[in-house]
Amino acid sequence: MCGIAGIIDFTGRPVDSGLLQDLCRCLSHRGPDDAGIWTAQAPGFSVGLAHTRLAVIDPTPEGHQPKTDQTGRCAVAYNGELYNYRELRKQLPGPFRTTGDTEVVLAACMHWGPEAVRRFNAMWAMAFVDVERRAGHLSRDPIGIKPLYWAFHDRRLVFASELSALYRIPGLPRQIDPQAVALYLTLGWIPHPYTIYRDVRKLSPGDRLSFDADGPKEPEQFFQLDRPPGPPPAYPDAVRELRRRIEQAVVAQRISDVPLGAFLSGGLDSSIVTACLARAGSTPVETFSIGYADHPRYDETQYAEMVARHFGTRHHAFRLTFRDVLDTVEPVLSHLGEPFADSSLLPTALVSRHTRQHVTVALSGDGGDELFAGYWRYLGHHYLKRYRRVPRVLRTCVIEPLLKLVPQARSNRLLDRLRQARKLVRGDLADPIDTHLAWARIIDQQQAADLLGRDLAGGATEFLASMYRDAPKRLRPDAVELASLDRILLADLAIGLPADMLCKVDTASMLHSLEVRVPMLSVDVVNFAASLPIEYKMQGSLGKRILRDAFADVLPETILHREKMGFEVPVGEFLRNELAPMYRDVVTPAVLADLGLNPSTAKRLYDEHLRRRADHNEVLWALLVLCHWKSRA
Repeated sequence: MCGIAGIIDFTGRPVDSGLLQDLCRCLSHRGPDDAGIWTAQAPGFSVGLAHTRLAVIDPTPEGHQPKTDQTGRCAVAYNGELYNYRELRKQLPGPFRTTGDTEVVLAACMHWGPEAVRRFNAMWAMAFVDVERRAGHLSRDPIGIKPLYWAFHDRRLVFASELSALYRIPGLPRQIDPQAVALYLTLGWIPHPYTIYRDVRKLSPGDRLSFDADGPKEPEQFFQLDRPPGPPPAYPDAVRELRRRIEQAVVAQRISDVPLGAFLSGGLDSSIVTACLARAGSTPVETFSIGYADHPRYDETQYAEMVARHFGTRHHAFRLTFRDVLDTVEPVLSHLGEPFADSSLLPTALVSRHTRQHVTVALSGDGGDELFAGYWRYLGHHYLKRYRRVPRVLRTCVIEPLLKLVPQARSNRLLDRLRQARKLVRGDLADPIDTHLAWARIIDQQQAADLLGRDLAGGATEFLASMYRDAPKRLRPDAVELASLDRILLADLAIGLPADMLCKVDTASMLHSLEVRVPMLSVDVVNFAASLPIEYKMQGSLGKRILRDAFADVLPETILHREKMGFEVPVGEFLRNELAPMYRDVVTPAVLADLGLNPSTAKRLYDEHLRRRADHNEVLWALLVLCHWKSRA
């Protein structure tokens, strides 16, 4: 895995090699093994590429990037892994000078043109340039596993793996986008193609941005899910086919010339990946988990150790104290290129740091919840149907008033259940998309209006609803024919998965130079999972039905039937105690006002949280992250 950056100037101004070297230094954590730059010019056209390398496949000097062809006409800066590079190599003319995948990527783009990316079984973000033609493209993998930021300003197309690197390039406007702030304070993250800055964009998953001598074109979508050829297979056949595809994806993603292991939380998805790895190889798999020594409720290590024993892995369990988590707050927040408020970023960074001490590559079970309806917010639609059967007078006059009186906290199982009940009631809306987004919000509509202003808060809500209604059609043209929950799963696959989960994993792992692969998100698996009806994935209040059945003969019974446990951090308590001084120092009225936020509303939310009159941990954490980022921007 690597870091890439570059400048393409459509007036022919020479690209500063010193600036490219600076971009390499900024991205060195993504690729500590090697760094390289490349510059070229043609009439009215100049280009500079920067690359930092984490050597995984062919870790010899021949794997150096940016990679050029023998004539020096074409070059690629590539961040990713091409799992089918050996098969593609056989289809390309060659000759090949290396044994790695990057040269295959370059040859494919030269031979097949921009359509080459449709043939890739890979995760990637890359830039390809043909200097003689004064043309090329940027592209990002179909699921959005690897990030790519870009901007077009002053006749220059600039891009980078991280936003902080992009802003090493002089002259880029730094105007904060108020709509992006509103989206961030609604969800805790900023959906693509937007960023915190008005003039910078994320390249959307499955998009290609082509350019020629006249400049960049509008990004175009090159990927859509396959339309199912007919009715879904019978359930037993679907179970067998899903297992085959997941096993095949894990085997494909085992390729590595450096040590490889797997994250193992003890949950269903990571246990399945570990099982497939163990059954595919002859040596023990290296597995890694973390837990909390201070709080058993947040500790899954006993389940991880159960799976490790079952498959004979070489297991490494790290038990953190809350002090360990608190000590990582400042360095992780200082690393962010834009605000990102998923607090599970902290333990993900810690497990990545520990894992990197043993291996260079780790496989993860990420994506299983979005593909197979594992999250509470999917099961919530089932619970909401049952709740609506309760007589309205009982709901509105008894249950809902009582729920408002209960302390808002998640410090024990009962209070957490009551918190979920309040959340359920908040989503009792007519449109399933509106319900789903109500559950995804980190702040309710009235509080958002008070904090952001009614127009901006209302605009963000309407904009997100529109995004979620349109996203399924982007992935599948026939999405309008699907059940509402099927469309919601597609929307989360298109929006929330890359912008939240995959962003978190890339940020945390690459901070510590660890490559994370996600076999559940192989296009082959995603295509099949998305073609299955919702009843194959959910059965009443049981999520991941088909995934459980596909591996029922492999996993321990306890793992198959245990409740999902989040990778949570008790930030609510931290904000009342250990992080209170930091919060007061960072989230000041002046910074809030500068961001267009209402300081008095922010103060009220924090006071209510401190006095335990409400649990505002998600939005308060988001404010801390935002203001911390603003102090460094």
